[in-house]
Amino acid sequence: SEKLLKVAASIPRDNLVSLGTCFGKFTKTQKFRLSVTALDFLAPYAKVGRGRPPCPCPMPGPQPLTCPGPLLQYKVWVKPGSEQSFLYGNHVLKSGLGRITENTAQYQGVVVYSMADVPLGFGVAAKSTQECRKVDPMAIVVFHQADVGEYVRSEDTLT
Repeated sequence: SEKLLKVAASIPRDNLVSLGTCFGKFTKTQKFRLSVTALDFLAPYAKVGRGRPPCPCPMPGPQPLTCPGPLLQYKVWVKPGSEQSFLYGNHVLKSGLGRITENTAQYQGVVVYSMADVPLGFGVAAKSTQECRKVDPMAIVVFHQADVGEYVRSEDTLT
């Protein structure tokens, strides 16, 4: 925030280690793991995608089929009975799935919301939207990555 930036400006550069919000950390295998502190920044950009997104290219005329389009993020809504389970660090089961964005691919990153549209965390879709319609109620549909319950569980390690 602007307030934080003003405070940091008064600290000598040699003494300043970092400034801002930690989005995540790199693992020992050099993979980036998002932290729950990134949720406030990711949630406003998650949207319900329907059909093909508009082409961001400034070319006039019809869209090229090879254009990747803008980055789409996907939403998953969990039922009230499954919110607590997700907030304790468990995966989302089919029985706890309220809604899912149309055309969500398997292993797609998703933002997890309550049915009241409150962002709870994020994860990875274990099944595509089409597979979710057919699977067993006890099958995992979203792999847990981070949730707001981590603020309480990992209070000491979140930076």
